[in-house]
Formats: sequence, structure tokens, C-alpha cells
Amino acid sequence: MLDFVRKLSSEAGKLALAEFAGLRTQDIDFKSEKDLVTKADRRIEDFLISKIHRRFPGHDIFGEETGKTSRGSEYCWVIDPIDGTTSFVHGQPFFSVSIALNKNGNTIAGAVNAPRLGEMFWAEKGKGAFCNGRRIHVSNRDKLVSSVLCTGFACLRSDLKDNNLPVFNKIIPKLRGIRRYGSAAVDLSFVACGRLEGFWELNLKPYDIAAGVLIVQEAGGEVCDMKGKSNYPEDGILATNGKITRKFLKAIR
Repeated sequence: MLDFVRKLSSEAGKLALAEFAGLRTQDIDFKSEKDLVTKADRRIEDFLISKIHRRFPGHDIFGEETGKTSRGSEYCWVIDPIDGTTSFVHGQPFFSVSIALNKNGNTIAGAVNAPRLGEMFWAEKGKGAFCNGRRIHVSNRDKLVSSVLCTGFACLRSDLKDNNLPVFNKIIPKLRGIRRYGSAAVDLSFVACGRLEGFWELNLKPYDIAAGVLIVQEAGGEVCDMKGKSNYPEDGILATNGKITRKFLKAIR
């Protein structure tokens, strides 16, 4: 199954690069004043759905653009055709294709392809996490002051009341640094390979995080919600190297 996930991710990444190079103003639409969607999002999702249903016609699919198609299967593909559409539209490299396969609600395989960065991350349950064929692991830093974290602001883009700024303001003085890349799937992958000690965000959807969460866990990291429980992403998400989780949660109280 992982071989199919990786092949699908590779093909979708090539398509995303072609769409990125040829993006035109008329290809951009708006879900809201701040929330963008492109014809590329829809074309890549259609491509993924077609490939999956050709290989596994009975499987369910949950995509960002098309929603969930339920066929009563124990398997469900969770896909985000372009995670980081704003970066994609603005010519920035921090976007990705995220593909995860769930079985009975548990993610068993996933891949995040950041084609403009030339990196594909993947994991299979119980078999570790990899980037471009190399085994990856989370970092060993155990102090907030020596940690670099990443976050996002979906709350501001959608004008939501559940706002990330109070958490941001509490935690930033305690850290070495903060980064903002604009793709939760990339952020999670960077935690998995040790470039970041952690990532948190509010108001995400399952397709934003499904593949990335498995990659973090298989790289030795820890994932919870913003209360230290397992109700993510509904109650926010915090992914870390496992060494700063409790310190982060204490710092934002």
C-alpha cells in the first residue's frame, strides 16, 4: 500500500509543479476574501480521486475540495491537493500535496510531497518515517529557550473567534524562534525531520494534518491537542519532538 501512496504522491507533486509554473490570475478563485482556491487545487484533487478509485474502487475518499464520498469501506483516503494555497498563489515554495490512508479511523500510511522544495516525506504505521529515502527523526532539544517552533493563522484568514494570537503572544518570548511557512503538512514534516521542535495551530481540518501526524509519530514525535489530550484537530493541534510538550502546554496557560 505504501508503494502506491508514494507513487501517487510523486505523480501529484509533478502535476503541482506544472500548475505552479503555469498559474494565471484567472485560475484563482476565492472561498472568502482571504481564503484562496485555484483551478490547480481542483485539478490535482480530481487526478488523485481518479487514480485512487481506479486502483481501489470501493474505498472512501475525503478531499478538501470535494468533501467525503462514502462507499462504506473500512479504508478512507484523506487528501489535500495543495496545502498552502496562499504560498502557491504568491510564488512561494512552501506548499505540498498531502495524502493519507486511514483504516477504521487510524492512519496507516501517508506522504507529504513539497515539490518546489524537492522533498517528499512518507511514513507507514510501525515502520518509521522517511524523507527522500532517508530515515528521519525528531530533534533532541528539550528546552523551550533552545527550540524553534512553527504555527499558522487559519483563524485570521477565516475571521474565526478561536484566535491563535493569545497563544502566540504567550509562547514567543520563551522560544529561540518562530517560523511561519503556511502549510501545516510541511510544518509537521519539518518537526519530523528535526528542523523544528514543534508546531501548533487552531482551526485545522483532518486533511491538513492526517499524513503529517503519522510522519511525526513515526519519527519519534508526539501529537496532542492544545489541552494535552487526543481530540485534534478539533481542539487545536500540537506536534513536538516529545521533549517540550508539557513545557509548551504549561507556558500557554
